Amino acid sequence: MANSDNLRQEWDAIASAWIREARGRNPVRNGLLDPPMLEACGNVEGLRILDCGCGEGRFCRILAERGAVYVLGLDLCEPLIAAARELQSQREDYRVQDVQDLGFLEDETFDLAVSYLNQCDLPGFAANTGEVFRVLKKGGRFIIANLHPMRSATGKWHRGPDGEKLHVVVDEYFAEGERRAQVLREKIVTNFHRTLSTYINTFIATGFLLKGIIEPTITREQLAAYPELDNELRVPNFIIYVLQKP
Repeated sequence: MANSDNLRQEWDAIASAWIREARGRNPVRNGLLDPPMLEACGNVEGLRILDCGCGEGRFCRILAERGAVYVLGLDLCEPLIAAARELQSQREDYRVQDVQDLGFLEDETFDLAVSYLNQCDLPGFAANTGEVFRVLKKGGRFIIANLHPMRSATGKWHRGPDGEKLHVVVDEYFAEGERRAQVLREKIVTNFHRTLSTYINTFIATGFLLKGIIEPTITREQLAAYPELDNELRVPNFIIYVLQKP
């Protein structure tokens, strides 16, 4: 079972390549996930925002540019936090912290929290959910972009004789636990598969109201700009949960 130290070492090893990817074209984020994530966040002017697993700070910078008064980005990977600090504005703050334990933050101090493809990397996503609930103000929202459980189970394409993609294989769906995922074409990192019911029931048991679920896809017009995303018209690779603290 991977622990936080093992997971941090994996990300330390790919940090430089990840920074280049995040600051480049990045079709999945720029072309697919940013629009629904920003729509779910809504008007952020004047808000205090917590970003769990902020990486090199890309989404924090976007939120600050859209008017957030304070954005705190947390990540365990020191090279990513160092990179985030290189570009930070006066509205941003970056710290090397484990988002599964936010004991250094006071109760009810944030208006909005985001987790942008981070809970799937956490061995204790329920701990992160509980801590975010605690630090959010009443009525505060938690916007979570995650791997879709259908894809995190196995998620491999079954191909025809000529290599054409026929359909995605869904198998071992109820066997929750570690998966080894390929990122940046050749790098392998650990993430975690959970069923849809595990996520939703945990959110509800924590006290959150489930306000919406988004399964991002793209239009034909967007596909013209990002042809690499053709799979997104066929299967849901990602899911966004919109939660609110009563």
